[in-house]
Parts: sequence; structure tokens; C-alpha cells
Amino acid sequence: MPVGAEGAVIFFEKLVPAIEEVDSSSGALGSATNKAMSDLLPLIAKVQVDVKTQQKWIDRLWTAFMDDGYGYLDDLGEHWGMICKSKETASMWADRLMNPAKLNLTSSGNYFKGTAACLSCLLVAERFGELMDLLDSDVHHSWYYRKFGVQAFLALGKKSEALKYAENSKGLNEPEFAIAQTCEDILISSGLYDEAYKRYAFKANQKNSYLATYRSIAKKYPHLKPEIILSDLIRYSVGAEGKWFATAKDLGFLDLAADLAMIGPCDPLTLTRAAVDYAESTPSFSLKVAKSALYWMVRGQFYEITNLDIVSTLNLAWKVAASLSSTGELFAWLQDQVEKNPNGERFVLQELEKFITQQQNHMV
Repeated sequence: MPVGAEGAVIFFEKLVPAIEEVDSSSGALGSATNKAMSDLLPLIAKVQVDVKTQQKWIDRLWTAFMDDGYGYLDDLGEHWGMICKSKETASMWADRLMNPAKLNLTSSGNYFKGTAACLSCLLVAERFGELMDLLDSDVHHSWYYRKFGVQAFLALGKKSEALKYAENSKGLNEPEFAIAQTCEDILISSGLYDEAYKRYAFKANQKNSYLATYRSIAKKYPHLKPEIILSDLIRYSVGAEGKWFATAKDLGFLDLAADLAMIGPCDPLTLTRAAVDYAESTPSFSLKVAKSALYWMVRGQFYEITNLDIVSTLNLAWKVAASLSSTGELFAWLQDQVEKNPNGERFVLQELEKFITQQQNHMV
């Protein structure tokens, strides 16, 4: 274990010099660094070594932290109290960092990179009064620092005060997502699931996809029926209801998915792929979705489609309609799209007109 912790310290020492010339515009390097930090910091904090070795590690990490001009190691400061391990060591570092931290918080022109480290040490040292006094002096009212105040209240068992302190941290430039997550966690830990859901679930669980957002909420609130969570998410997304089509489909709510496909703009190619997937198993759903794809194509709600995409969707819709003995209804619907949308996408309407003519010739 000491060997692994020593390796972690070396990793942090070598990290920034190794990647400082690498293009990080995609954010991938930052994400990888944060993941490594979350995995390695507990290793350094938990291993039992002699005081002399521990102090050397702390000093080396501090040097690496202060020499980092890119922000890759910023999380080291936020966890400095944990790195110190003992209340005594954390208290010593808090004293060391107190004066520059005060200058940073009370003025705009005295930035000190170690301010979060000072707050972290005060927290671990259980010097809660000094921590709150320091936070009260913050002229910027920054959540980056105030979150330590929330942790202090929680350490004291004062969940109501912690919640209020977090809620009062909201501001124009403050991270609403992070604050909502903290408030939600406090309410859930207090057993107040309904309040947490109503007030913070939708703000605190935004993910990279709509399905991931749903799953995040469903995991935290297993007592709620899936259809309730999904319906609430849809209502919360005014103007973007169609974006929930794929989620409703994947969850098996096909009627709802079909409705969503027509309520709000939805990617026609996504709809066409779904129509293909369900053409044999659920043809009625497939036909509704294919018609929705054509509906949004006519209205120009797409990023990029080709004539082949339009023709493929038309052929699919006709084939499925034939299996349902409803080609007459589809034919009339296509005519309506052409006649009632003279200002629609011209090349889409032209393909619809050609298709209608072809079907008329076949009927003759």
C-alpha cells in the first residue's frame, strides 16, 4: 500500500509537465485527470505511514498543486484536509493558509489558489466557527467556497441549516446544477424524498442524454412509477417534448412516444429508424412514427437529410400501411401535407408530389 501511495504522489508531480503541451480543448484531459484524482486521493489519505513520510508527501503535493498553472490539480486543494489526515495536521495547515485566504475572500485583487485548501483544513480540524467567519467575509458569495459551509453544518448534524445555506448560495453566476445536487442529497438523506423530487430532481440530474437523465432520477426515486417520472420530465421540458421520444420508446411507452413525435420537433432520421425497427412487431406504431418523420421533414425540422432519406421513409410508410390495409388513409394524408403546406421545404414537397403521382398511376 505505501508503494501505491508513493506512486500516486509521483503521478501528481509528473502529470502537469507531461500534458501541458497537449491540446485539451475537448475537455477529455480534464475529465481523465478528475477521474484519476478521485481514484488516487483516497489511496494517499488512507495509507498508514510514519509522520516524516506523510509530511514529505504533503509538501511534494503542495508544490505540484501550486506549480500547476492550468487547473488540472485544483481538486487537490478542495481535498487538502483529507490529504492531511489528522485534525492536528489539518489545523496546522489552516493556520499556515489563513492570512492569504482572508485576503482572497475580502478583496477582488488578491487571488490565492490555496483558499479552498484552507477551508478544507478548517473543516477537517473541526474549527467550524472560524470556517463560517471566513466564509461570511467572502465578497463574491462563491459556491466554490460556500460548499464548505454546507459540509460544516452537516458535520454538526444541522441538516436544515445546511439546506438553507446551500439555497442561499444561488446567484447569477453560481452553478445551479451543483447547488441543486447538494440540496437534493440533503433532503434525501433526511428521508424527504417527495420534497427532494419536487424541488430538485429535474435540476440535479441533467445528463448527456434524455434517457440518462430519466435513469438517474428513477434510480434515486424507485418508489415512483416510471410513467410518472417520464410524464413529469416531459412537462418540465416545455417546447422540447419531442426530445423525449426515444426515451419513451425505449421504456416501452409506444403510445406516448408516438404522441411525442408529433407534439414537438423531433429528428426525422431518428423517427425513421424507429419506424424501421417496429415495422414488423408493431406496425401501427411504425406507421405513426414514419408519418411524423415526414411531417417534420416538410416543416424543415432537420439538420441534414437527402432525397434518398425522404423516399426511403415514404416507401416504408406505404409498405407498413399496406400491411394494415390503410394505404388510402396514408394517401389522403400525404395529399394534405402537400396542399396545406405550400411554404414547406420545397425539395421535400417535390418528393411527396412524385410519390403521390406514382401511386395514382399504380391505382389506374
